[in-house]
Amino acid sequence: MFLDINGNRLNVEVMGRDDAPLLIALHGAPGLGSLTEPRATFGPLADDFRVIVFDARGSGQSEGRGPLTHEQWAADVEALREWAGAERFVIAGGSYGGFISMEYAIRHPERLVAMVLRDTSPDHANEELARANALASARVEIDLGKFERIMDGTTRDDADLRDCWAEILPLYDHVYDPANVARKVEATAYRYETHNWAFTENMPAYDIKDQLPNVTCPTLVVVGRDDWITPVACSETIASLIPNARLEIFEKSGHSPQVEEAELFQAVVRDFLASSMARGTVL
Repeated sequence: MFLDINGNRLNVEVMGRDDAPLLIALHGAPGLGSLTEPRATFGPLADDFRVIVFDARGSGQSEGRGPLTHEQWAADVEALREWAGAERFVIAGGSYGGFISMEYAIRHPERLVAMVLRDTSPDHANEELARANALASARVEIDLGKFERIMDGTTRDDADLRDCWAEILPLYDHVYDPANVARKVEATAYRYETHNWAFTENMPAYDIKDQLPNVTCPTLVVVGRDDWITPVACSETIASLIPNARLEIFEKSGHSPQVEEAELFQAVVRDFLASSMARGTVL
């Protein structure tokens, strides 16, 4: 369904009972991501939660009225919480969705019972680490022009974003499967203006390390051992700064342990949420 959220139509899906505790899950990759990933990842939790997933402003099927800032994306999450009628909830975000989850936790600490972060970073330092990992990879020979356009947010149009995305996708998984990469390229909704905004306007100033000690909710930080774009060191930094955060490293995963080690991922998340819910109440 489509909801008017802060003057922008968002594509939203709701799973689970209306009276269940609320969980809002955010996708990554603005301009490339969509609700498809968090639906597959957190949809199974609809037996215990009311799960809301959505295409973020400027991604998937949602409208893209500006500004496409972290502040606006976090405000959209807050408006979804208000629409759902929950005083407190669980937030979950992977990759760039983790950036917004952490920024929401900083702005609205009183609203969160727990937070789940997957393969994300507390600042833009991951970009240099990612470049080094890409250049060192023996998996594929990277076209530097395409690599730099997608990493710097200077793609020319949706077709160029698609070409650049296809160039770096082989780096993401623990086990490289060209057929799987091809399927992902075909399944992606391309919104180059959103992607470019995120990486030219938002990322150069992104650094929330000094604010993470103020996060008050229980936090689970998960990461794949072979994640090239938000490496393990980024998650270790997050877990060291958020009080009492729990860090889980998935040894047979790249950027997507929720897919590559799905059974273990579900078990870890359910265990964490069960203990967090025992300590707090979602209203």
